Amino acid sequence: MAASASSRELFTEGVRAVLSTWPVLQIAVDNGFGGVYGQQKADWLVDVVQQYFHDNADLQQYEVEDFIAQLMDQEFNTVVDDESLPQVSVSLMQLFGQWRQGALQQIKNTINTLAKATGQRAKVTAPPPESSDDDGDDETQAMECESSSPSVSSTAPPPAPPSQDEADGWTVVRKKK
Repeated sequence: MAASASSRELFTEGVRAVLSTWPVLQIAVDNGFGGVYGQQKADWLVDVVQQYFHDNADLQQYEVEDFIAQLMDQEFNTVVDDESLPQVSVSLMQLFGQWRQGALQQIKNTINTLAKATGQRAKVTAPPPESSDDDGDDETQAMECESSSPSVSSTAPPPAPPSQDEADGWTVVRKKK
């Protein structure tokens, strides 16, 4: 029983290594997407994911992806759309397969490899602050429109007519002619 508990502990450390090197989770924790307890949620995520593998036999990759995506959305208000979720799921499934086969040395090697990569954390930098005058913001928005659509004229569009409030409180939005 002690060997089983230590091997399960090794699998948990493998899950921790995979998730701690995942840039999406790093960014979510570092930027407070999970609130003030983001790091505790990340630790909890490790426990929940490893338990998910032990509780469910013959998991498919899409099931693991869906489970982790749901947890990231609920706990970190983060939608993972950078195509890294399939890679994380495959890594976790490979670890679990190695654990089931008793290939504990392979798991240790994977953990050591990932531990070396832990120093390479994802960095997110805020864009430089823009000028405080309101006119600069309008110019920036106009320039963004120009770059995305070559047919936009360089003059600012005329201001929209004031909306009309109906008697029941609804605002009528009319199509431009």
